[in-house]
Amino acid sequence: MTPAEKNASIIKTTAKRLGFDFCGIAKAGFLEEEAPKLEEWLNRNYNGEMGYLANHFDKRLDPTKLVEGAKTVVSLVYNYYPEEKLPSGNSDIKLAKYAYGEDYHFVIRDKLNEFLEILRAEIGEIDGRGFVDSAPVMERQWAQKAGLGWLGKNSLLLNKQQGSFFFLSELIIDLEVAPDTPLTKDYCGTCTACIDACPTDAIVDNGVIDGSRCISYLTIELKDAIPTEFKGQMENWAFGCDICQDVCPWNRFSKPHQEPRFSPNEELKELSKTDWREITEETFRKVFKKSAVKRTKLAGLKRNVDFLTSN
Repeated sequence: MTPAEKNASIIKTTAKRLGFDFCGIAKAGFLEEEAPKLEEWLNRNYNGEMGYLANHFDKRLDPTKLVEGAKTVVSLVYNYYPEEKLPSGNSDIKLAKYAYGEDYHFVIRDKLNEFLEILRAEIGEIDGRGFVDSAPVMERQWAQKAGLGWLGKNSLLLNKQQGSFFFLSELIIDLEVAPDTPLTKDYCGTCTACIDACPTDAIVDNGVIDGSRCISYLTIELKDAIPTEFKGQMENWAFGCDICQDVCPWNRFSKPHQEPRFSPNEELKELSKTDWREITEETFRKVFKKSAVKRTKLAGLKRNVDFLTSN
């Protein structure tokens, strides 16, 4: 076993020990094929008000500009598929499944920090950083290069064993590690379930999303009023949206996660439709204390619920 192969073995063993479902490895470098795609997507203003997606264009395509001396991108999959779906019988207001429990940034960042500590203890001095949806890293593309799945028509990474209800995160490190084989086959075939199901027609082409029409964007990223053209199209999603994932045939393989921090609290389960409409600052802070829903702030959540429930 070469040193690079030994490093790969240590990394994959550590990933499993920390609860990651899958771990893939790719050689760090410039994502040449992605550059023109990203440029065209931005030129079409598919990023809407997400101006930050146009920032750090070079860093977004080249991890060696994020971590000096980077040699390897380790891609990690962490399941969040819930055992029970919300809403309960008290309400029809919906949250994306990833937002049921504690904010994933905190949960996975803790694991990435521990991951690096373990690698340094077992291998030696390693320079690197962990990333979880918090920096200009093209997560899905790196996961595909690491052999963890392919990009579906809804642009999400799909995995044959687990579907798509999972978080992606990365370790970008200056360590030589034996890479995995990229997955080049598209297993979506002629299926168009996600395209057909999207009520706002946000999937404009195979793997291309008009972010400005996506319900997740409208309920989280958009700071202004939700355009009236989407009235009656939101299907009661108040934070995020799972429609394109719920209809994906590959998600029949999803299994409930084993992460206690992702479980919804009882207060969230018990919110009635009236509670949602009349939510107060006190209730918001209590129910969503450590939740990703705090991104919208109370005003944003009330805007979304009002849009869904008003005539």
